[in-house]
Amino acid sequence: MLRFDVTVQEGVEVLALEGRLDAVTAPELRPTIDALVARGPKRRVVCDLRSLETIDSSGVGAIISLFKRLRLKGGDVCIARLRGQPKEIFRLLRLDRAFDLYETIEQATKA
Repeated sequence: MLRFDVTVQEGVEVLALEGRLDAVTAPELRPTIDALVARGPKRRVVCDLRSLETIDSSGVGAIISLFKRLRLKGGDVCIARLRGQPKEIFRLLRLDRAFDLYETIEQATKA
């Protein structure tokens, strides 16, 4: 099961993910990703992964899709509070080198 919510902190949109982001749940996130991208150019989105329990290749693909689509519009995506299995997956795929990673939401929104 996946739960997600978009809030605004310090003028930056924060996409908080909770639960499992996998082949079953990733399609549920697609409309939210589309909406974040459609909101305009030069946007910064923080993905708060503190409560994300697991992620698979489909989940990684959803986050990369958001990253690529925002980059095309001059925006950016960063990751905050990565831990556990998702952190290990990011490390194994070397995504920790592609994304800016932050320990806190505050650090991510002020970067």
